[in-house]
Amino acid sequence: MSMTAYPDTATRLAGGRRTDIRSAVFAAVLWACLATACVFLLLVLAAILTEGLARFDLDLVANQPSKLNPETAGVQSAILGTLWVMGGTIVLALPLGIAAGVYLEEYADSTKWWNRLIELNIQNLVAVPTIIYGILTLAFVVRSPLSVGAVVLAGSVALALLILPVIIITTREALRAVPREIRDASLALGATEWQTTWRQVLPAAISGIATGSILALSRAIGEAAPLILVGATVFVTVNPDGVFDRYTVLPVQIFNLVSLPDVEFQELAWATILLLIIILLAMNGAAIWLRNRFQRRW
Repeated sequence: MSMTAYPDTATRLAGGRRTDIRSAVFAAVLWACLATACVFLLLVLAAILTEGLARFDLDLVANQPSKLNPETAGVQSAILGTLWVMGGTIVLALPLGIAAGVYLEEYADSTKWWNRLIELNIQNLVAVPTIIYGILTLAFVVRSPLSVGAVVLAGSVALALLILPVIIITTREALRAVPREIRDASLALGATEWQTTWRQVLPAAISGIATGSILALSRAIGEAAPLILVGATVFVTVNPDGVFDRYTVLPVQIFNLVSLPDVEFQELAWATILLLIIILLAMNGAAIWLRNRFQRRW
């Protein structure tokens, strides 16, 4: 039987072929964009490895920065400063972010206007430029009313504010992935709402919460703009001993080194970049391992 007897069928087949062609073209463009991005990333990593391996030695982590002996200078103060700042960030951001995510997802009444306002503000804060968090910390923490000065604590507060919205959102998404039946079964057996959340829901969501938290911290460890505003000194030759000491961090140290004209400082900058990338890759690898190790299939 001729296809012309069924014009609607012929039209649908022709439209389906055009849709398939468009889908194939769109998929090809996406793969081309992905391949281009991967090629540029590999070129950047190759350049960092080529330039940074020459100074990637024990002096890099054992020696302090020095403008008199650049060939043996290191970044020990920046490494320890980064550890201090990130330690304070973890203490400030993780408990508050996870607690806020649990409250908004498990206890908050979504019909109340103030809870909807809080959720809207948290979602908007994710897209705020990082420099804004530095300005807020400079205005309210470094200066009055707290006036703690340009110390480690100020840097931790700036980075904690930066990653707090991300931790809240990832915590909520991890809790939302836990089936409602788990909660209902626990409540049906006589557990309170808090016991259900603490003993059933949170353990089931721990992989998602841990993964999101590590990725948020890996973003914070590479930030320089907010820390420059709150007093991360570009040249520090002593290690911080507490949260009220002066400090520097690896991104700020890199910013300082690349601006110096000597070849030895440029090599040190490349080696510091390589060290920071290794730390970031290790953190992202830990996040992937935690996700695969503790993720549950419902």
